[in-house]
Formats: sequence, structure tokens, C-alpha cells
Amino acid sequence: MAENRLSADDLIWPLFIIDGHNAKTAIKTLPGVERLSVDLAVEAARQAADAGIPALALFPNTQDERRSESASEAFNPDNLMCRALSAIKSAVPQIGLIADVALDEYSSDGQDGLVRGGEILNDETIAVMVKSALVQARAGADIIAPSDMMDGRVGAIRAALDGGGFSHVQIMSYAAKYASVFYGPFREAVGSGARLKGDKRTYQMDPFNSDEALREVALDIAEGADSVMVKPGLPYLDVIRRVKENFNVPVFAYQVSGEYAMIEFAARAGAFDRQAAMLESLACLKRAGCSGILTYFALEAAKLLQR
Repeated sequence: MAENRLSADDLIWPLFIIDGHNAKTAIKTLPGVERLSVDLAVEAARQAADAGIPALALFPNTQDERRSESASEAFNPDNLMCRALSAIKSAVPQIGLIADVALDEYSSDGQDGLVRGGEILNDETIAVMVKSALVQARAGADIIAPSDMMDGRVGAIRAALDGGGFSHVQIMSYAAKYASVFYGPFREAVGSGARLKGDKRTYQMDPFNSDEALREVALDIAEGADSVMVKPGLPYLDVIRRVKENFNVPVFAYQVSGEYAMIEFAARAGAFDRQAAMLESLACLKRAGCSGILTYFALEAAKLLQR
């Protein structure tokens, strides 16, 4: 009698990538999640494919010496992201690869955009993101996912991809990304949190707003987004539902690091059954209207759902 069903097809597994070989590092605020070197990410991709997970979302932890105010490492064709995309696509061609496009993983100040005099430079940031998207597409990305919330970046990336011979590469826009405290563990994972100067409230959304989310989604679809994302997930189920009801595109949610951490730490404290809470949280996102869910629980949940 269930009105909605959850399967491995609904799940996308985010992976954090580091330099090195056979290397992995723990993330204090994300228990059970590790940063992986490219070779171990390839092995993780094989596990994901075997479990029926259709896609991975990749996030690099760039070494400090490669970060700069100009974030030029973002469009280095031999950067960590591109090496991971190429290696995984060569070894596990059947799995989809979603490449994050934002500058916080490459900038020395932890912001998603270029900064001058304390202000975010929207158009200059987009120019760097376009170059970043192109090197990622050449490296094997199936989906480009701009997560920065700059105005006009979807249209600029779409035009560049089409002009560069990558019309088949999709864009999954972080269309309704809120200025949320729930991103804290993620920022530790990619190494941007400790260096973040200021905050991101000038370009991410106010948590009190939902009409604004519909305007942002409409703009990104008009610019060529193939799918849209609401982030975070569980605290914004109402926004997911409104987007689903108002637009005829796939709607994704990111069950972000803080959501994952709350479940993990609460379960460790004996507050509830961990597996049951994990599956219920994913069911809530599916019920709200998600076509897919980015979650750190993806591999474990997929294996459970296969039984």
C-alpha cells in the first residue's frame, strides 16, 4: 500500500577526493565518511555500480599550495577533480559522474566566488566557472553541477558546453541553495571551512524564503538547466514540494553533511535506531517529490534496498 518507493536508482553518492595513492583520511564531523585518493575512488565507483547506484558526485580537497585568490586551479586540466573524473570514467564507464563547479574548493578564502574588496564578483566568477566546466566535461563529467548561486552562470555554462562540443553534457543546477549552518562538516571535508572569510549570505538564499526559491528555479531552467537541486534536504521539504509542483524537470535534494551528522551522532547517543532513521529520512525526501537524492548514506542504503 506504499504510495512511494525508494530504490538504489534514487541515490547519488558524494565522494571527497584527495591527492596520493591508496590514501584515505577521516572527517571528524562526518563519522563513517572518508576522503579518498583517486585510486580508492575508482574502487568506490565499482562498489557503487555493483549496488545499483546510478551516479557519483565528486568534490575535491585541493592542496593548500594550489589554492589562490584567482582560483585558477579550477580550470587546470590536470587538477584533482579532472584526474578523478578521467580515472573513474575509464574504469567504470557505466556510472554517471556529476562534477561540482564552484570556486570554494580552489580559492584561498573559501568563498564560492572571486572576491575583491570584500565583495563577490559575479561576472568574473562565472568566467572562471565556465573554464572549469569545460575541463571537467573533457575529463569525462556527464553532468556539470554549478553550486555557487551566481546569477547567470547556468546560461553561460550551457553556451560554453554547446559551443565546445559538449551538448550532451547535462547541467544540474543548485538552484535553491540556502545559506545554511548544515554545511559545516562538508566545509571541513573539502578544506574550505577553516579559511572561509565572511559568510555566503550575499549569494545563498535566506532560510526564511520559499517564493524566492521558485524564482531562482525558473531562472535556471530558462537558462538551460536540465535538472535542479534544493539544498539542504530535510529542513526544506516544503521547498522541494513547491518546486516539484511548479516545474516539469527532475528535482534533486542534497541530504547535506549536517543532516547526515545529526543522524549519526544521535544514533551513537542511543536516541534511535540508526538504519531506521537513515531509511526514513530518505523516504521523506522521496515523498516530498525528489527524483534523486545526494546522500552520504547512498552505498549502505542501496545495499539494504537490494535485499
